[in-house]
Amino acid sequence: MTVPSPEAPSASPAKRVAVVGAGISGVTTTSHLLRYGIDVVLFERSNATGGVWHFDPRPSLEPRYPNDRPAPLEDELTKARWPEKDEVEVLCDEVEISVLHAPPGPCYKGLKTNIPTTIMRSTLLSWPGGTPEHFGHYDVENYIHELSSLTGVDSVIEYNTRVEEIVKRPGSAKWTLRTSTLHPVDRGYSLHQKEQLFDSVVVATGHYQEPYVPDIKGLDTWKSKFPERIMHSKCYRSPEQFQDQNVLLIGAAVSSWDIAHQLDGFASKIYRSSRGGLFDINESLLPAIAEPVGEVESFNVSGNVDLASLKEDQPIPGTAVLKDGRILSDIHSVIVATGYLMTYPFLTGMQSSTVSREEADDRIVITSEGGMAHNLHKDIFYIPDPSLCFVGVPFHCSTFSLFDFQGEVIARVFSGQAKLPSESKMRDEYQQRKETRGLGRNFHSLLHDEVPYMEEILSWVNEDAEKVGIRSMAGVDTNWHVSYKKFKSTAIDGLQKGDKEKLK
Repeated sequence: MTVPSPEAPSASPAKRVAVVGAGISGVTTTSHLLRYGIDVVLFERSNATGGVWHFDPRPSLEPRYPNDRPAPLEDELTKARWPEKDEVEVLCDEVEISVLHAPPGPCYKGLKTNIPTTIMRSTLLSWPGGTPEHFGHYDVENYIHELSSLTGVDSVIEYNTRVEEIVKRPGSAKWTLRTSTLHPVDRGYSLHQKEQLFDSVVVATGHYQEPYVPDIKGLDTWKSKFPERIMHSKCYRSPEQFQDQNVLLIGAAVSSWDIAHQLDGFASKIYRSSRGGLFDINESLLPAIAEPVGEVESFNVSGNVDLASLKEDQPIPGTAVLKDGRILSDIHSVIVATGYLMTYPFLTGMQSSTVSREEADDRIVITSEGGMAHNLHKDIFYIPDPSLCFVGVPFHCSTFSLFDFQGEVIARVFSGQAKLPSESKMRDEYQQRKETRGLGRNFHSLLHDEVPYMEEILSWVNEDAEKVGIRSMAGVDTNWHVSYKKFKSTAIDGLQKGDKEKLK
């Protein structure tokens, strides 16, 4: 099923909009913008749509150890002086330039949806009849490909193009996007760099770009001495490499739980370390080979041994000391499944690795903790300048359906069919929300608030639609609400409370 285009935009002229990121957030937002008659360019740094659902067998780049605060966008491609606009540089392929340009995402072999397809869909495309509630990443990626193709998004994507900087210069009404596009050539790669101007920008890069690695004493030493034995879950690809190993999983949320089940049948033993987080998966749902343990206090090395002298079947010559005093001494590998930092390094002047969330002013978006996005109205519109928008900021939500909803709301605003409140009203609402929810990751959680969140926004958008006599925005349908209610009362309770019956 596809949805017809709405009425032509009202008084506001069509704008030129840049969308950054071609996962489900970017594709569905671009689809809606096109339907509303807006000129769009979608930038994707890799060579495919799909975002986190695109499987790349190459492991992603390992982060710094520790990596507990957002860092500027800086790597081998951007350390050199930025050349003149439209200049082409030829790079030799001594390192894997394509991985530096577009690091592979976190998708691993065997990854499946943990949200039923009945509540994980765009309003622009239904799943085929007979689609099961849960299936693998290839089917999800194909769904995104089909959505992109059917809605005309394919024709406006610039692939292999990374956005290096987004800035609105003093005196300008437009956003400047600095981009670099990678092309394979005989001698390696060419990097085509240029600037483009846009009236508005939508950031749809998701949560899974920058791994969070906690600052645990000695973990950096283990990583430097035994680099192939320590990895972040973003670099995990398959369980086979952990055959007959004792694996320490740090973290206790969904990715850790899923990887533990993947390792079952391959690993000899799993230790799942938890610090008792709010959204931990109940330990009763772990496989039999997984033992829940407490938070790690430190990693220690015994003697002067490195990876070169370590046999494949030998555990790491050292210990992991837990905060409860227990010592683990038989670990072969460590998987750091501690999540990700929120980061938008291309937003000049809006991200800081030194300003704390308590010190955030009225313009900053990302502070040093990397746990929340500041100064956004409804987690979408940048309050100081709503021509900058974000899709996919909320956590603990129906993902595809919610991001589709946010994308259409943006299209309504950019086409003049919905009007934002004044900056002062948006600021007042944001301040009230901070006082109610507090600062940090939970600020964006919709675990218990997704339906009220959508209903609140629909009420505002459709009030404007009624005023100008245009069709109201439908949002999600009745079937979605029924399925969502069931999902909330079964899967979520089952995962957090360990109720296996509810998970059947």
